[in-house]
Amino acid sequence: MKHTRLLPWLLLCALPSLAQSVSYPFRDPSLDLEKRVDNVLSLMTVDEKIDSLDTSGVVVPRLGIAGTPIGEALSGVVLGGPIYSMLSIVPGPTMGRPAPVTPTTQFPQAVGLARTWDKALMHRAGAVIGSEARYIHENNLNAKSFLVLLTPNADLARDPRWGRDQESYGEDAYFNGAMAAPFIRGIQGDDAKYWQAASLVKHFLANSNENNRYGSSSDFDARLLHEYYSVPFRQAFVDGGARSFMASYNAWNHLPLTVNPILKDLAVKEWRVDGIISTDAGSLQNLVMAHKAYPDLEHATAAAMKAGIGMFLTIGEDWKSAVKAALADHLITEKDLDDSLRGSLRVAFRLGLMDPADRVPFSKMKGMANPVESAEHKAVALQVARESVVLLKNQKDSQGNALLPINKMKIHSVAVVGPLANTVLPDFYGGQPPYTVSVMDAIRKTVGSGVAVITNQDKTVEGDAAAAKKADVAIVVVGNNPTCGRTPQELLGSLMSSIAPKASCAVAGEGMESSDRTSLTLAQEDLVKAVYAANKKTVVVLVASAPFAIDWTEEHVPAIVHTSHNGQDEGTSIAEVLFGDYNPAGRLVQTWVKSEDQLPPMMDYNIRHGRTYMYMKSKPLYPFGYGLSYTSFKYGPVKTSADSLAKDGEVTCTVDITNTGTRDGDEVVQMYVRHLGSKVERPIKELKGFERVAIPHGQTRTVTFNLKANELAYWDEVGNRWAVEAEPVEIEMGGSSTDVRGAKTIRVE
Repeated sequence: MKHTRLLPWLLLCALPSLAQSVSYPFRDPSLDLEKRVDNVLSLMTVDEKIDSLDTSGVVVPRLGIAGTPIGEALSGVVLGGPIYSMLSIVPGPTMGRPAPVTPTTQFPQAVGLARTWDKALMHRAGAVIGSEARYIHENNLNAKSFLVLLTPNADLARDPRWGRDQESYGEDAYFNGAMAAPFIRGIQGDDAKYWQAASLVKHFLANSNENNRYGSSSDFDARLLHEYYSVPFRQAFVDGGARSFMASYNAWNHLPLTVNPILKDLAVKEWRVDGIISTDAGSLQNLVMAHKAYPDLEHATAAAMKAGIGMFLTIGEDWKSAVKAALADHLITEKDLDDSLRGSLRVAFRLGLMDPADRVPFSKMKGMANPVESAEHKAVALQVARESVVLLKNQKDSQGNALLPINKMKIHSVAVVGPLANTVLPDFYGGQPPYTVSVMDAIRKTVGSGVAVITNQDKTVEGDAAAAKKADVAIVVVGNNPTCGRTPQELLGSLMSSIAPKASCAVAGEGMESSDRTSLTLAQEDLVKAVYAANKKTVVVLVASAPFAIDWTEEHVPAIVHTSHNGQDEGTSIAEVLFGDYNPAGRLVQTWVKSEDQLPPMMDYNIRHGRTYMYMKSKPLYPFGYGLSYTSFKYGPVKTSADSLAKDGEVTCTVDITNTGTRDGDEVVQMYVRHLGSKVERPIKELKGFERVAIPHGQTRTVTFNLKANELAYWDEVGNRWAVEAEPVEIEMGGSSTDVRGAKTIRVE
């Protein structure tokens, strides 16, 4: 009797292996991709097709198809950390069960990755993330493993009050795309046939407000659509090779992106995106409840599928019943189901999930040593942390000496104080690192036993000031909390209620998903003032997710170093910079304003109204592209391969950079263009090239950029096309958007 009862269960478990032995056409790797997709769809039942619109992808056990689950990976594979803990308490059959945690390499927040301005390093970081996702999958290390990575976030951080600034690569469209593309290529790998992992880019598009985000509309013209908001996505797909993306919560000009025709018209038809198009979490019900675009979930679901959606990321919506009702009422057909699933199947085939293991190079990871523990991955994590550090200020005294770098041979004591001195805070989308190094830990190791490290145990402002007064140099570590200090339960509650004011963080200067910042003031600047009053040799280490209006600190404190959260080597990189073991060269990827008075209203998406370095006319606290070094660089004259540029041509722009200081260092060479005779309103200037270059002291390097005429085009709304104007264009080279070291004007003909 016992054996009889076990038989059905044994047969069910055997189905996948039995299916593998059946010679279905889709199992033939030599068959055309679309024919393989056709074959799978022809074998699936309607119910199986409906079930496969889930975030697990196409799952058909009887055919041996296991699906392509999605997961977060903005700065490392997320199988642990704040959002992972939060999701473990989502109502459902797994509620209350601890989620299995797998450590993975954790880089600084996405904004920190971007501050490296290093495209080659972005590729290496992407390769680390992609390989670890694949390794975990191949070795079954975690039941929640995934190969479709929800990264990068290509949205533009047009306003520093946006709660998700830290997820973005900054405010410049060209820059964001140029950094996203190599990151994606690293994730997906270099094999000619198979992907290591798949990048699913988010959130398409113009999604940069959290308050009322479920039903808000981002309003701007077609020029800004093509010239600004869509640019990073285009580069992610066309240059980076991503084939999947997530539609955003918001509307564009009052038409929700979840059902907007540009999903197909721009992404699919123009950029050839043919992978997964997913909703954002809860977008289906938002179409009914927040946007009020449809009377019920049935009509909303049908419209989303017609628009191109092929995966439903939901928050409790009964989307399966909605799809079945839409089929029954002839709002959609089975062909619509097939069209929606083709993207998921293409991704599965490109990942090699239905091919023999000996054909797929990444299957060789099975049984290998865990790369998370490898020297190679640790080295990449440390290098990203180093290169992301931005030196904001290093004032010289009356004798011409700067406070940084600190010579540990000339001091006897150093005070290390502040609320972030002895911790590494995870990003909301951060995973579980294999280790973390705090600023305190790293400084102790760096200075050794020869220098006393003075701390404050009572965590009060008075205690920090007293510790600073005893030391030769004071280091005060301040910043924000990336999750606003919320518990997993509170995080879930804030996400579920992000259309309400109660979603705001308790500290006005802090923000995260669901919560825009209500102030740019650094709450801990009073602590900085107290420490500086106690010791004029004070260094501020600002560990922050987004810009702060630190006007007082900039005016008074002699040295300011800035980095972002989440990186496992956060402390090591800071200590190396503070004590001169590494020469910083990170650059800001946003304009840091002096106050909110310099910003247009939050919901004004027309950046021509004074937003970003391209249109802001007042002087900022720190400009886009800004960052200092311990050495100095001299720029030679800007040279071009020709004095004129044909409308379909290209010109080579070069400049010689000499390290005139006493230290080896990196310079981030930035090329901007200014339109001097355009018939339409253009930005004050636009970034069109950048390169991070290592230059030993006393040596010169030649930096070359290729500028194509079509990169100077504007979107002609009347003709619905790109147009290159005949006009003079100035080419500027320098170390930031305001640090112009040389320029040359050429003629576009």
